Amino acid sequence: MPINHSYVDLLENNNFIQKWADSFFFQCTTRTVQESKLFPVNPYIAMSYYNAWYRYPEILRKVDAALPAEEIGDRARQVGTYCNTISMGVGPQFYLGGRQWLLDMGLLKPTDCVEDMLDVLDFCRRLNMSYHRSENHIMPSDGNHKDQIHTARQTEFFEDGAIGVTPGDKLHTAFTHFMAAVSAYGFLSHCECRLSFCNHGPYRTRDGNQMLVRDAVDLAECDFPWMDGAAREIEHNNLTIPVVMKDTDFYMVDDWGSFEAKPSYDNQNLVAIGLYTSDWLSDGYVPVHMDSASELADYLDDQREKMERATAEMWQMMAGWTREQMVDAGLLVYFAILKDVAHFAGEYDQDDWFLVDDRTQLFRPLMNDEYGNSAIAELVGLVSLTSQDRGPHRMERYSRDRTEMWTSIPYSVLADDDWTAGVGPIGPGSSSLPPKTAKWTTTLGKLSQDECNAAAKQFHSAKYDLRHYDDDVWAKNNPDAEQTTALAS
Repeated sequence: MPINHSYVDLLENNNFIQKWADSFFFQCTTRTVQESKLFPVNPYIAMSYYNAWYRYPEILRKVDAALPAEEIGDRARQVGTYCNTISMGVGPQFYLGGRQWLLDMGLLKPTDCVEDMLDVLDFCRRLNMSYHRSENHIMPSDGNHKDQIHTARQTEFFEDGAIGVTPGDKLHTAFTHFMAAVSAYGFLSHCECRLSFCNHGPYRTRDGNQMLVRDAVDLAECDFPWMDGAAREIEHNNLTIPVVMKDTDFYMVDDWGSFEAKPSYDNQNLVAIGLYTSDWLSDGYVPVHMDSASELADYLDDQREKMERATAEMWQMMAGWTREQMVDAGLLVYFAILKDVAHFAGEYDQDDWFLVDDRTQLFRPLMNDEYGNSAIAELVGLVSLTSQDRGPHRMERYSRDRTEMWTSIPYSVLADDDWTAGVGPIGPGSSSLPPKTAKWTTTLGKLSQDECNAAAKQFHSAKYDLRHYDDDVWAKNNPDAEQTTALAS
């Protein structure tokens, strides 16, 4: 019997499959190479795709039932968390990557798991549309690589709060050293991948400069079990850092939250900076030690020293890990890229996000370095798998080749073709890593998993109540309205 979805449903979802394929190809072939001297990066990336394929459908249905994806996107737009441009963009890519490899292995047909596909893609589509609502693009590449997620009200809040700096002064020096430390710390804690940092913007300031908003996420004791203890001194889990730059054009802020500038980013061009914390339990951004330039400088120096100690402690710990533990940690960082949607919904379960599904484990014997490196190169770089070949008349958007990264859903499922619904419920999982023992660092203090979920379900945001008025078109045409005034305060 035909699937219980409309022709338009398939048209929309195949459109987004292709959109995400184009985005991923561009990012994978223009960004840095995925390699590490410590972690087997490509094997763990490949394993994460399988885990996403087997686990995302049930987890995201559970989250969506508790808090719809579009409402999570609205909440996430008002804070700096792991629900950001890169995580919301690459989450569906990992899921589609798992499907593509299974298609190529002959373990799936394109008509398999169609209900799962439609549910996951629809969730991610609604999440991205609401998060990027202010610019009306679903990803930065749609808008010539600009990622202006905030309204003018939020941009003005950051601009008005920013503290001026002069090259060589106390705050400028502290900030420069802090950014180097937090970048190295986040890179290691996230198993030598780029997911700890996401940038959005640029936003034009009143004096004609440009502002880039930089989010550093999961810095403290959080979902990652290996940060228990090592990150005990880190006060805030997420930090948002607006930087105002002169003589700098951020001409690209891309789908992975990376940026390029002309001339290149140079701290000598810093005009002003800010520092905020937030999460899924905060009503917007909370200033951190911003009463004076001196106070902020002292705080940045203090956190830099603590992050340097935590980095050294994690290096010592990870140097003693087995290869299996390194693969597990890396694949769980990648797979759990969408985990904060569960935090927003109050449906977070550590075992959902930080176990390797038994079905994923079946592929582990394949994942030596040689196979893992070749697998990722073929899948997302060369795009050379047999399942990706679309025929001699096809011309891919960027490479002009005959292949496409992700395979669409056949429209025959609307007629009488055989199809299957999904992969089934989440089964058992395991991990070679020590279990999480510490509490979660939040804006409400250190909380257990149950306390985090209860607080999220009870949370009430005044800013969220006004989200339909948090709109540049509304504010422009109703400058003196009560809602506009409330949002500006």
